[in-house]
Amino acid sequence: MLGNLKGLAVTLRTLFRKPVTHQYPNEHKPIEERYMGFPVLTWDEQVGEPYCTGCMVCVRYCPTSCMSAVMKDNPLHADGKSTRRKIVESFEINLGRCIVCGICVDVCNFDAIEMSHEHELSKYARNGNRTNLDKLLEMGKEYQQEVGWVAPKKAEPKEES
Repeated sequence: MLGNLKGLAVTLRTLFRKPVTHQYPNEHKPIEERYMGFPVLTWDEQVGEPYCTGCMVCVRYCPTSCMSAVMKDNPLHADGKSTRRKIVESFEINLGRCIVCGICVDVCNFDAIEMSHEHELSKYARNGNRTNLDKLLEMGKEYQQEVGWVAPKKAEPKEES
């Protein structure tokens, strides 16, 4: 008898509680600041080019081989506007194969790739989640504005006395 009353008390307490369910897709749960979504490429506002040089380090370390990249000579370097000799010509990520592990971000020497907050990119076509350079840069610019991303400053070499 006492157990039945305790169960009824729990039921009555939860009856008047505010619901915690979000009515997806009409309501979205707020995304935490540290949430890791799909990878995106960052954009250098000062020079007007992507940080990515197409060095393919992220491609080599990716455990699912979902990335591909091609590099080319940077025309802005020849004009003296940029310090990057090479620049990315094409970059593609198959987001359907990406496991969102973040290894690509860790191994990038140029801070060119970041894990965004983007997570709702499902498509009906099997290869519909292939994302090219333009889309990755667009998503990267949105992410940079959203979080106020600033490129980390490179350490200056110290003078020895």
